[in-house]
Amino acid sequence: MREFERCISTFAGSKYGISVDTCTAAIFLCCHYLKVKEVAIPKHTYVSVPCSIIQAGGTVKFEDLEWVGYYQLKPYPIYDSALKFKRGMYIPNSYYCLSFHYKKQMPIGRGGMILTDDKKAVDWFKQARFNGRHEKPIMEDNFEMLGWNMYMDPERAARGLCMMLNIEDYEKNEEDIYPDLSQFPIYNK
Repeated sequence: MREFERCISTFAGSKYGISVDTCTAAIFLCCHYLKVKEVAIPKHTYVSVPCSIIQAGGTVKFEDLEWVGYYQLKPYPIYDSALKFKRGMYIPNSYYCLSFHYKKQMPIGRGGMILTDDKKAVDWFKQARFNGRHEKPIMEDNFEMLGWNMYMDPERAARGLCMMLNIEDYEKNEEDIYPDLSQFPIYNK
């Protein structure tokens, strides 16, 4: 898994990559880590994005924005790049979230990643994704935080590593694939 994280972060241009089980988990962890308040997102995006923001303690403000491949969760340095996977795509000093869903460029079935240059955040993300555990045998661990079960399984990481041998740049327009989420009252409570 560590080799997969290194491979993706090198491809993207970030210092670190933290693999998780979904892009939704990546966005949630970034929102929770930064303690988001009001977050502006495009009204046409995937349904899990506002869910992640709200479940992390924030509120959602929908904007009528066109986007291709990625967008910022404003005003935070969090980017949803579920539809973009290109060499050098990383934006410095950000938390750049990727998707490896079976319909994406890296179709390992399920998975995501957070790209960042922030070492302190990396340490928190790694522990948070692994039930609050450190990366060592459970009997040797000292539990210091509550976490989530958002760990990418090694088989998917190995599959992704193999796919990186033939990867091509990918960027897709959101148009016609996501509904207008601002029309659903559940996100505006």
